[in-house]
Amino acid sequence: MVPKKLKFSSQIEIIGVNPYIYLPTAVLKALFTQAGKEKGPIPVKGTLNDKSFIQTLVKYQGQWRLYLNTPMRKAAGIDVGDKATVEIAFDPKPRLEPMPEKFKLALSKDKTAKAAYEKLIPSRKKEVLRYLNSMKTEASLEKNVEKFLMHLRGEKVDTLNALMRVKAKS
Repeated sequence: MVPKKLKFSSQIEIIGVNPYIYLPTAVLKALFTQAGKEKGPIPVKGTLNDKSFIQTLVKYQGQWRLYLNTPMRKAAGIDVGDKATVEIAFDPKPRLEPMPEKFKLALSKDKTAKAAYEKLIPSRKKEVLRYLNSMKTEASLEKNVEKFLMHLRGEKVDTLNALMRVKAKS
């Protein structure tokens, strides 16, 4: 069954540097019903001023918010302070990030790094895989896989990137 799209309008607000919109209570309740849950991130899809988007609805500081990234706002031709027309529905499609073969092979050969990787929370693993999948060349992928393996083993890495912003091992 395809979840029914729910339509509403809302003004774009900002918290810190993050533009977002609040969803009306009735829309939130319908999304909770579609998702079968009221806690944790809820994957959604829809349109923002008739421009398609895929996003995740999250609760922050006690309020459910639909954050509007720059590509979403630019495509819709809107920004903070503007009123947006939204159609939204729960997105049941899994959001999986494939593991690059080079990374999979490297982890299979390095028990220490593999154990540390397996201890990472799911969102962190997804972030790592998304980063590695963004590499444009094989050389970049190989270099970043090796750096991340070193980080997972607790070794010092000369250049840090976003993947290494928290300690991998405790």
